[in-house]
Amino acid sequence: MLEKIQQESLDLLRQLIRIQSFSKEEDKTADLIAQFLENKGVKIYRKLNNVWAYNQHFDPAKPTLLLNSHHDTVKPNSGYTRDPYDAAIEGDKLFGLGSNDAGGCLVSLIGTFLYFYPQSDLKYNICLAATAEEEISGNNGLELVLPDLGKLEFGIVGEPTEMNLAIAERGLLVLDCVSHGKAGHAAREEGENAIYKALKDIEWFRNYQFPKVSEVFGPLKMTVTIINAGSQHNVVPATCTFTVDVRVTDAYTNEEVLEIIRANVDCDVTPRSIRLKPSSIDKDHPVVKAGVALGRTTYGSPTTSDQALLDIPSVKVGPGFSGRSHMADEFIYVREIAEGVEGYIDMLKPVVL
Repeated sequence: MLEKIQQESLDLLRQLIRIQSFSKEEDKTADLIAQFLENKGVKIYRKLNNVWAYNQHFDPAKPTLLLNSHHDTVKPNSGYTRDPYDAAIEGDKLFGLGSNDAGGCLVSLIGTFLYFYPQSDLKYNICLAATAEEEISGNNGLELVLPDLGKLEFGIVGEPTEMNLAIAERGLLVLDCVSHGKAGHAAREEGENAIYKALKDIEWFRNYQFPKVSEVFGPLKMTVTIINAGSQHNVVPATCTFTVDVRVTDAYTNEEVLEIIRANVDCDVTPRSIRLKPSSIDKDHPVVKAGVALGRTTYGSPTTSDQALLDIPSVKVGPGFSGRSHMADEFIYVREIAEGVEGYIDMLKPVVL
């Protein structure tokens, strides 16, 4: 049974690669995933380009775990030397756009779901969600369907980690800041220079240390990345705008970080979004312990994924290597698909059986 699932997972990935599925344009891959599951006798649910399903013997009295990955891709970069949609296997490599990020993870999770799907004695229900718009942190992906999935106990988010366990992920706040002054002529003692007012706040962003330090990530990091002010050389600027990139650790919520910042600076601070939250799972969680028992390492991920949208404990893990994501001539090793299916199954067995 396992070998059959592994082969079908590989075949599905090749089919997905052959279909263009840029973010917001994933309808055809959603069709394929839905049809694949329905052909297995699985009842599917769909909203826009998101497809989800539950195990055959779903029991409302049991907790539910989430298996999630995405089927959208970035656009191929200019460095490609081969057809991004060819899905060619050469030697031990399967080439194609989205093969590594995150097609390999998605089909491995689908295979894992199908392995457990007919079993009647599971301790957990299993919800599989193949979602859209992850690459652009869009509103019509996982975030859209989360209310429809029901109560979830914990989640596995499929991203290429070489099957190691990202037990925490940084959140992200992008802050647009405005310092206000008063315009005047630069030749006279007129006005109030907004740049000088901004410098004081920028220095605070540069030097402030948040008291709580993450066990996984260390200190929270803030970086001023863009500054704009002034219109001509002889006018004292009335406003100075600057942007701050804040990588939030699991020691704080985004809301707590924003409150601390606003209490310490004079500029107006407007977050572009507070959706991308830090996330984590306890090192003693059964699924983490099961992964470690299989020889997998744990770490904190600096990159953002759909894990940031979950309010439940979650671990980011999957076949493939993050360094291959978005690269020209993207590929995944064929063996990684088989290892992904088997690895997910072995990680879940001690938890759900």
